[in-house]
Amino acid sequence: MGIRDIPVVATGPGSQPVESDGAQLDYIALPKGMSMYEAPVIPEPDTVRHLEGARAAMRWLRGALAEYRPDGAPQLADLSALDTDSRDLVNQILGEGEVSIKVAGEPRAAIQESVLAGVWRIFFYDADDRLVGDLLEVATVPRLVRWARPSEKKVSELAPADPPEGVMNGQAILTELDEHCATHRPEDPPHAINVTLLPRSPADITYLDETLGRGSVEILSRGYGDCQVISTRVPNLWWVRYFNSMGTQILNSLEVTDIPAVACAATEDLRASGGRLSSILEPYWPDDVPDPGHGLVP
Repeated sequence: MGIRDIPVVATGPGSQPVESDGAQLDYIALPKGMSMYEAPVIPEPDTVRHLEGARAAMRWLRGALAEYRPDGAPQLADLSALDTDSRDLVNQILGEGEVSIKVAGEPRAAIQESVLAGVWRIFFYDADDRLVGDLLEVATVPRLVRWARPSEKKVSELAPADPPEGVMNGQAILTELDEHCATHRPEDPPHAINVTLLPRSPADITYLDETLGRGSVEILSRGYGDCQVISTRVPNLWWVRYFNSMGTQILNSLEVTDIPAVACAATEDLRASGGRLSSILEPYWPDDVPDPGHGLVP
């Protein structure tokens, strides 16, 4: 028998006959993708070497990364006075990383982590959505996130005396949170309640959401799926929700901590950012000496 005589048999979805009862075989959808580090694409060196504003900003950033200490002074630079060309170059060098933060208030702030872990751009806006400030910060998490604390409310002060009909474990969860929030100290490990694994009703989730409310900070961390971190009206109490790459919620928890770890850059990653930045800048300003300076970029 020759190769032409071998019958070709189709396989895969749609190749099999339909069952007599009309049942269809469902295939699990594959992940759509994940965020990962990509080196920024920036112009040819000869076209941007003359941009002294961008050069000063990057010289400061190299120094700030080299001298960063978790318990040290804030590492902040004001980029508000940069000329347009220098600002465009800084934007291209830093790019957009995995973590985005919104801080409500007056003025409002939008914060974007760069492709370099622990390097943040902080944009301030007035009531008319005009940009009024542009800061560059080196930190595991921007200090503004730590300062944007809600008023000193206790969980017990927010909980209604009688829960709505259908609530199963909502009151017990609030009682546990009240105890841990009242005694929390900055050096304490996080205390998390995994709501996903508890017996609960839809009324429980609504009850917890409405009782704890929403604070001024909302964080989105993108990676293999997304993680949404939202502050509540109680200090040091956060909603932490994980979604897989298909947008399905896979974990819903309440966490008592200063800042959830998922929103913070790891210290070792932050230190690695210094080497990455040096590699990026090598073709442009190879002779620059890192200089943290005073945090004001001309």
